[in-house]
Amino acid sequence: MTETLGAPEPFLTDGHGGIVIAADRRGEPTARAVVFLHGGGQTRRSWDRAAAAVAQRGWQSVTVDMRGHGESDWSPDGDYRVASFAADVREILAQLPPRPVLVGASLGGITAMLLAGELARGIASAVVLVDIVPDMDPTGAERIHAFMADKMVDGFASLDEVADMIAEYNPHRPKPTDLDGLRKNLRHKGGRWYWHWDPRFIDGTAPHPPMEVTDTDRLHAAVGRIVDDGVPVLLVRGQVSDLVSRDRAAAFLSRFPQIDFVDVDGAGHMVAGDRNDLFADAVLSFLTRREVAKP
Repeated sequence: MTETLGAPEPFLTDGHGGIVIAADRRGEPTARAVVFLHGGGQTRRSWDRAAAAVAQRGWQSVTVDMRGHGESDWSPDGDYRVASFAADVREILAQLPPRPVLVGASLGGITAMLLAGELARGIASAVVLVDIVPDMDPTGAERIHAFMADKMVDGFASLDEVADMIAEYNPHRPKPTDLDGLRKNLRHKGGRWYWHWDPRFIDGTAPHPPMEVTDTDRLHAAVGRIVDDGVPVLLVRGQVSDLVSRDRAAAFLSRFPQIDFVDVDGAGHMVAGDRNDLFADAVLSFLTRREVAKP
């Protein structure tokens, strides 16, 4: 699908503790929203094509830079608890029509679990978890952490160097020939390129890290409350994911048989980026099938 709605409209929101959160809006502001929450180390730009496809179907698409990422403020006191991410998102949702759809990848998915299943039950009309379950594979999580930590301090000499590193990490994804898209996820400083997020989020120096990601009992309980409330949930797994194995997805679905499931062929952990066409169609089909109506 191609973008026909023009450039997204950027806006800013005061999040939890005065942190300024940056976001983009596509579509009619009075329409029910689909709110996209990226994974750790990403930015709202990772959702661009999927958000455009959803907006074309009559929804309002809102993509958010989580605190410490992209154009949102870095937390001055290193507060990167999942509860704080969720509190920021709640401030954004207060500006939107009631009961949006939450789409969260990895850290964004965990944020959606806690927000919709514990901190603000009933706030969402549907939840889409993108390649994340409470009981994620620790080996895959360590691999992602190592990828994010590598070059975090020294940065990159060129965008080609960034593209080579991404291609090594994601060998199933073709190396991009147009490197301009990488600029959206990087900062250029002193002649080098750096990831567009606060290093304290990864390097262990943040006084308040996102420890909730390891509390599987709490996260399972939150998901249980979401489904008990009758809120439709979809798990979208990348078929070659190293974070949500086939067995872990099966165990999650056995625990919560009410949850819909899509296995995206040819996609890894970065499902939306790997197979945007299949991902957007899966989300839109789910919303239609579960009768999550636009206002």
